[in-house]
Amino acid sequence: MAKSTSGTSGGRPIVAELGRPETPEETAARKAEQSRLYRDRKTLHNLLYALLVCVGLVAVIVFLVPRSEGSLLQAVDYQKVAADAQPSMPIALAVPELPEGWTSNAAEIRTSTGDDIVSWYIGLLTPGKDYIGITQALDANPSWLNDQVAEGRASDVVSIDGVEWDVYDNRSTSAEVGNVEYALTTESGRATYVVFGTADPADIETVAAALSDNVLEQANGTGTGTGTGVTGGTGGTDDTDGTAPAGDGEK
Repeated sequence: MAKSTSGTSGGRPIVAELGRPETPEETAARKAEQSRLYRDRKTLHNLLYALLVCVGLVAVIVFLVPRSEGSLLQAVDYQKVAADAQPSMPIALAVPELPEGWTSNAAEIRTSTGDDIVSWYIGLLTPGKDYIGITQALDANPSWLNDQVAEGRASDVVSIDGVEWDVYDNRSTSAEVGNVEYALTTESGRATYVVFGTADPADIETVAAALSDNVLEQANGTGTGTGTGVTGGTGGTDDTDGTAPAGDGEK
């Protein structure tokens, strides 16, 4: 601790606590301590200044840099993608007509890993920007369907425009279900349909209703496509249209 001084004697300051002039060694120690305290205060001031500068830069980024209010993914014209992909599929692809405000962020032909189930996938965003996915599979098996509904169990059956859908309500489960918080499934002909997502069940039912004509066509044997087979390899996603895989909310 630095000693206080009071007066001088012979040109040297008198240390009040000692009542005598300080020795050269004590003078050097006092000056060293004062220098250390000065450096410490200056370092603290520099740190506070640097912190204020950082906070200011963050504020500029947050308030001045423009940000998109919607999805950063480019909208996809799933109707055009379906038309391009249809020749590769022996069943008519589901192309729902949805109300204004709905958008798509992905549309592609997929091939599942392991069992090689080929399916048509559409990723949708509701007007409220909630996610809904549509998967229409060809000759699916129970194992594939179980995976699509996050291994949940059907809890109800709902009839929508003449089509009965099994209901999978996973919203209250503690298991990890990803984007399959709520799902509807039905089978028709060679096609298995899964409509799932994190959106409100009413929105998911809206999508299911938009698929009714396609589902009934499969059951009546009129929903056949122009293709005689499917394209692409196995063990991965077969993107016949060249669109990028879905990002936000994709299952």
